[in-house]
Amino acid sequence: MFELTVLGSGSSGNSALIATENCRVLVDIGFSARKVCQRLATAGVAPESLDAILLTHEHSDHVAGLDVFSRKFKIPIYGNRLTAESLRGQGVAVEAPWILFNSGDSFTIRDLDVQTFYVPHDAVDPVAFVVSSGYGSIGFLTDLGCASKLVRERIREVHTLLVETNHDLRRLQDDPRRPWSVKQRILSRHGHLSNRAAAELAADIAGNCLERVVLGHLSRDCNTPELALSAMLEMGLDRLELFCAEQHTVSPRFLIGRDSSGADSPQLFLRL
Repeated sequence: MFELTVLGSGSSGNSALIATENCRVLVDIGFSARKVCQRLATAGVAPESLDAILLTHEHSDHVAGLDVFSRKFKIPIYGNRLTAESLRGQGVAVEAPWILFNSGDSFTIRDLDVQTFYVPHDAVDPVAFVVSSGYGSIGFLTDLGCASKLVRERIREVHTLLVETNHDLRRLQDDPRRPWSVKQRILSRHGHLSNRAAAELAADIAGNCLERVVLGHLSRDCNTPELALSAMLEMGLDRLELFCAEQHTVSPRFLIGRDSSGADSPQLFLRL
């Protein structure tokens, strides 16, 4: 068994659960501790049964629940040194064991192998993950302004890719609520991926391994699930299972890699 459940993803919060027979890990904890507990309950998981929390970077939509959750449950936290220092500087009083790694390191948590790698984003030392078991692998790419050669190499053989599809370019450009300086930051190489950029990335690695793309981190104002999914289909990715994660809803459980035919999630081959 190797499962992925997205507890929620969007501009206001991000968190995902990875589970095997022997291990349960959160990737980011961008909701309040109370909401995380509620969403874990929806997924049938007790918070105290978690083995680790992996942090991609220090922005609030990825760490909002860390302070309270760590004080209550003392789950070990895996993050790089600069991310940990930034959180301490923000007054986040983490009362749980820190396991520090250098960006680019690989390590094992029970029966999961975790590979870390740098991604370009406006944080102190942002990382992405490839998490693998004997069944397959998952790539986590949230918050990056461009898909560098390193990024493409690291995720080329994953079975499931969770990738941000933050904005539709035209909607962002036409958005009257964001000043041009904010739009420039989002569009920069250290900002966020557009629908088109994410679709091009997925198409580039869509070889023999990739089975599913989960779209995440959609902007509430500058994107829609329909636009994000359409960009994937326009790149000829209709043979893949495509799923758009939501901010306020826990996703189905996705079984990863071999023996995935028994997944209790629907086959979400989407046509728009």
